[in-house]
Amino acid sequence: MAKAKRMYGCTECGSTFPKWAGQCGDCGAWNTLVETIIDGAAPPSGRAGWAGDKANIKTLAEVSVEEVPRFSTASGELDRVLGGGLVDGSVVLIGGDPGIGKSTILLQTLCNIARQFPALYVTGEESQQQVAMRARRLDLPQDKLKVMTETCIESIIATARLEKPKVMVIDSIQTIFTEQLQSAPGGVAQVRESAALLVRFAKQSGTAIFLVGHVTKEGALAGPRVLEHMVDTVLYFEGESDGRLRLLRAVKNRFGAVNELGVFGMTDKGLKEVTNPSAIFLTRAQEAVPGSVVMATWEGTRPMLVEVQALVDTSHMANPRRVTLGLDQNRLAMLLAVLHRHGGIPTYDQDVFINVVGGVKVLETASDLALMAAVISSLRNRPLDTDLLVFGEVGLSGEIRPVPSGQERLKEAAKHGFKRAIVPKGNAPKEAPAGLQIIAVTRLEQALDALFE
Repeated sequence: MAKAKRMYGCTECGSTFPKWAGQCGDCGAWNTLVETIIDGAAPPSGRAGWAGDKANIKTLAEVSVEEVPRFSTASGELDRVLGGGLVDGSVVLIGGDPGIGKSTILLQTLCNIARQFPALYVTGEESQQQVAMRARRLDLPQDKLKVMTETCIESIIATARLEKPKVMVIDSIQTIFTEQLQSAPGGVAQVRESAALLVRFAKQSGTAIFLVGHVTKEGALAGPRVLEHMVDTVLYFEGESDGRLRLLRAVKNRFGAVNELGVFGMTDKGLKEVTNPSAIFLTRAQEAVPGSVVMATWEGTRPMLVEVQALVDTSHMANPRRVTLGLDQNRLAMLLAVLHRHGGIPTYDQDVFINVVGGVKVLETASDLALMAAVISSLRNRPLDTDLLVFGEVGLSGEIRPVPSGQERLKEAAKHGFKRAIVPKGNAPKEAPAGLQIIAVTRLEQALDALFE
């Protein structure tokens, strides 16, 4: 086997150089060259190094398609985010702010999985005593799960080959290093090479691996961007560290749908599943208040009812403020312009503050009509009915466009006792759910007239 070569790669453009330098010769970035490793030299041209076998090529019709076998993590919300369960040999990367609950949910998951399958928890940040103390505090079963304190990836993989765990957790990938590189743990090269060895081990052995990743101040996963491309699934923990709710969102999943959302509640006994998140997000005031309306958003494979709040007040600044929490701020500015142009309601001298209750991030355009309804309610100081549901996309010409999965959204609203729903005409069902009055609209003017009927 050829000896491994050490090179220096630029973290900005990816160019490699035989020697370290303060500035990249290709892109001109400073202090971006880090040590990396290349496994052996490239084979010579021609037939040298040819194994003598042809590559196995098939048409798509000839490839046998079988359902990927999964096993449960004993957590319904985590199974939902993973696409129905954990796949053998998959690598899952979990990121989130410090103290958000990454280690807690993985410790709970492994303690439950260890009842049926062998499991290994590898910690590079805590001692075995600290992990055991957390397990006792959370009243978790402790007699089956094996814990290992190690940061050398070669030792971790050697131990895993002997123990043969079904599931393994690496907490965290930024603390792991490989002896083939001389750079410090947490560097770009160390994280990339350690993750590559773990992915290779997972595919060869069939062990499912969870990787805990640190995040930067901007909220992105620390380390090289290639780390997210190497793994099969990327999960992000969302929510305030001092709040009660935790949201687990899938942003990449090779074995299921992306943007799936799992809801957990943080308690003194760890993270508990929230099977009916709509009931949590709809804890509203006893009486109707201006600037509040309920919309139905679609998260992954299920509808969820959330409350959108708006506060509109006279601005004393040259440029009125536009602040959003849980929604796109640029889209708010666009919708206020549409409201002025096609609804005849100006807000150019008003401060507008928008909030989605519960810390949920609404990433779809179905919130457009609900956002406008909340703004108008606050501006006119007229409360909307507490049993009113609003959703729909608003176009620049004032048209109300349909949104996906409208029938499921209406069924969720009827289940929670809503009486009226203002929806796009394209989402109006042929037969409305029992007890729910459907008001189908095609233009913004029709929707505004229907709000205060």
